Amino acid sequence: MAELKENQLIFEDENGNEILCDILFTYDSEEFKKSYVFFSPVGSADEDGKVEVGCASYIPTENGMGELNHVETEEEWDMLSEVFDAFASEQECGCDCDCCDGDCDCEGDCEGEHDHCGCCHHHE
Repeated sequence: MAELKENQLIFEDENGNEILCDILFTYDSEEFKKSYVFFSPVGSADEDGKVEVGCASYIPTENGMGELNHVETEEEWDMLSEVFDAFASEQECGCDCDCCDGDCDCEGDCEGEHDHCGCCHHHE
């Protein structure tokens, strides 16, 4: 197995195969009182740059690695889908405007002045 870097984890699939993954981001849910990690297998991007994304809950450990667990309920998956959609929209746009839903023409120049930046179509 390749050497594990700082923003990577090893995920074991349903067949017991270990897969080296890049960590995309983490999310702490107050509702479910759990931490989650979103990840993508290293080198999995297709020719359009799209990647497969996985998600698991995790319990941090003293060595900084963490113990991965399966997402247990449909309610968790619904919440995680919304979290990922927000993350993906932000990545598409590239701006720092929290109100932007990805339908933005700021080209990354938004300074977070949500009502005044004029970049987000729903504020024009």
